[in-house]
Amino acid sequence: MTGASRTASARPAAAPRGLRRFTGPRPPRQERCELCTAPLADGGHRHLVDTANRALACTCTPCALLFDRPGAAGGRFRTVPERYLADPDHGLDDSTWEALGIPVGVAFLFRNSALGRTVALCPSPAGATESEPSPSAWRDVLRATRLAGTLEPDVEALLLRRTDGRTECYLAPVDVCYELVGLMRLHWRGFDGGQQARADLESVFDRVRARARHVRKERRP
Repeated sequence: MTGASRTASARPAAAPRGLRRFTGPRPPRQERCELCTAPLADGGHRHLVDTANRALACTCTPCALLFDRPGAAGGRFRTVPERYLADPDHGLDDSTWEALGIPVGVAFLFRNSALGRTVALCPSPAGATESEPSPSAWRDVLRATRLAGTLEPDVEALLLRRTDGRTECYLAPVDVCYELVGLMRLHWRGFDGGQQARADLESVFDRVRARARHVRKERRP
């Protein structure tokens, strides 16, 4: 990482306990809400972030709506929103990427309220590798994309992908980012990941692209 500001070296992240639902086989029995034990509908459900324990929890719709309210449960549980945004006019260039110290082509950044700082996580065969961007690097990101300043702490992330000298920039729910971590951990093979891992990566980003609303620069009169 460049620059004189102190940064933490990359290290394996303590994965949320809820990550196991993305890395293991689906249980044969019906899944239930981890708060009220109500059966979860087939075809998808919402998630909560337990900010105190850095865990994801599956939840039914009524519980998701309950903890979507500001201040519910003292802020410990927060419903992961379903907001997707894309910034095609961002200014995340090579120097910004280098300052972040991201060693691979995919990463996501979010504000961890329990730690009181922004963290960057990179999917890897061993799970998520975590690092702490320097204050100056994060200021560069804030200047480069308006999405960074609108992230909801703990539940939304800035999802970045760097390929062929070009960076894709999205605001995405944090559970989608951890799903990507789990898929890479489960299916990565060899040096380049292998066919299945690459297909999983494309599938997640195709889904994000399809759902993301573009936020463009305002035109000056």
